[in-house]
Amino acid sequence: MTNPDAITVDPITLQVLRGSFETIAEEMGHVLYRMSFSSIIRESQDLGAGLFDVNFNTLCESESTPMHIGSIPAYLRGIAETLEDGEWYEGDVVVHNHPYYGASHTPDFAIIVPVYYQDRLVGFAGNTAHHVDIGAATPGLIIDVPDVYAEGMLFAGTKLYRKGEPNNAMWNYIRRNSRAAQQLVADIEAQVASARLGAKRFVELLEKYGESTVFAAARQLMDYAERMTRQRIGEIPDGDYTAEGWLDDDGRNRDKQLKVKVTIRVRGDEIEVDLTGSADQTPTAYNVPFEGSTKVAAYAGFRKLLLDAATSDLRVPSNEGSFRPIKVTAPLGSIFNPRAPASAEARFTQCNRMIDLIIRALAPVMPEKVIAGSSASISFAAYSGVRPSGDYWVFLEVNEGAYGGRPRSDGPDCIDNLMANTRNNPLEDLAMHIPMICDRYELRDDMPPGAGEFRGGIGVVKAQRVLTPAFITHESERHTDAPWGIFGGHDGTVGRCTITNPTRPDDTRDMPSKFSGLSVGADDVMTYYSPNGGGYGNPLNRPPVKVLEDVLDGFCSVEHARTFYGVAVNLDTETVDMAATERLRQALGKP
Repeated sequence: MTNPDAITVDPITLQVLRGSFETIAEEMGHVLYRMSFSSIIRESQDLGAGLFDVNFNTLCESESTPMHIGSIPAYLRGIAETLEDGEWYEGDVVVHNHPYYGASHTPDFAIIVPVYYQDRLVGFAGNTAHHVDIGAATPGLIIDVPDVYAEGMLFAGTKLYRKGEPNNAMWNYIRRNSRAAQQLVADIEAQVASARLGAKRFVELLEKYGESTVFAAARQLMDYAERMTRQRIGEIPDGDYTAEGWLDDDGRNRDKQLKVKVTIRVRGDEIEVDLTGSADQTPTAYNVPFEGSTKVAAYAGFRKLLLDAATSDLRVPSNEGSFRPIKVTAPLGSIFNPRAPASAEARFTQCNRMIDLIIRALAPVMPEKVIAGSSASISFAAYSGVRPSGDYWVFLEVNEGAYGGRPRSDGPDCIDNLMANTRNNPLEDLAMHIPMICDRYELRDDMPPGAGEFRGGIGVVKAQRVLTPAFITHESERHTDAPWGIFGGHDGTVGRCTITNPTRPDDTRDMPSKFSGLSVGADDVMTYYSPNGGGYGNPLNRPPVKVLEDVLDGFCSVEHARTFYGVAVNLDTETVDMAATERLRQALGKP
């Protein structure tokens, strides 16, 4: 093969190959979620897929949850340390999920297939997906456990197929160690099919354009992504920028908040994300694997800030190049870089808060690029129970949050935000397969979003009723630290969670933001209220007609409109009293 570094691919061929890479990654993702059986993959699409070279560089990635696809290079590095037999063979299929060998967290299994061309290893096709139950201490999700060994099955460089032959002992082991074995095995098989398809398409690409040309194009595309990222970083003034916030607790010690401190160091065209000063690692699963999650969240945060496809004039490919100018630092033994064997399964909300604080830290020097505080959490709930047959049912659900207000528009309502990118699960699908009913699913109406010239987004309220005795584990955040307002905007609203029962309407239990293995009875209802986003800009500059629309839509009250926006709304006529509004705004100090 001609050295790819000695080849310059012409612009037209380069764009054709770029499109080919991206199409392969998307096709891999489509196969994975269309073939899967559990709703967390099939409906929510909690997955990622892509192609990688022999040096573990990301060549392309599906448009999926960033935590999944961005972590696969770390998985590959971990597999290199632990690979069964010590080497790859054509026909191998490896499963890997060990958080101290690169995995994002244990439920995210990676399936990796080596790509051979002319009898040589030239790359890898791989994917990750979140599995419904891997035999952990509590069904579906875990929080309050002592170590990584309580997280369920741990795989490190383990071959499910060796030279094309199945490892039946390992498949049987998987079947016998999950509460949802049928779904788990079927979903892994979908991952295998997806990865094998990616390997096939990779070889077809090499055959059509030639190995040297394909890898030369991959190098140029990575260099281009790096160059554009460095250009955007270079537009930020050099300096150190700091922000901090507080997480509610670790899922066990309810009276102890956990500090998250982010310092951004900008030097020329490079950035360091330093998490020094954040809380020490916790005694529960509320820690973050450094290689597979902490670093990936930082990369994703800057891609959002610097290379957003909706606001950039150029679309920069998603590949390894955009990671190169970014360094991530977290002291060993901290919540973002725990020492083994600390558990580290419940790690998502910390990553989302890190991105939220990156945005806050850079707000003074990037006012037209940032947004106000988002819900910056995740509501990840595991519902489970035992059927009369003795078999478990397990259901995983991700609930939506809200973005903060933006420089030119309100924060989007009821949507995954920042690091999260999953779809909601159809309620009809839930009722067909699980003994549960959704009693309520709508925009939150008990508290308004953060007031601003551009108001914060509105979160979700969802009430899920179990029809049989069940267990619930819930991972969420921001019950104590509201999303922040910016440039005169007001803070948003904290989240909350309750357990009720229609037969006992006066018996409402206010729940902490995270809890493990809670036993509930038939007809008990968990209701989750996600945080509302913070406001952007002085609310006295918001057009009165927009405030009227919010009142008529039930997003805020007449009194709220008067107090925070200085707008006098007449509900009887559904109009704004403009003279009274002018007097109110002058009294409130409108500039």
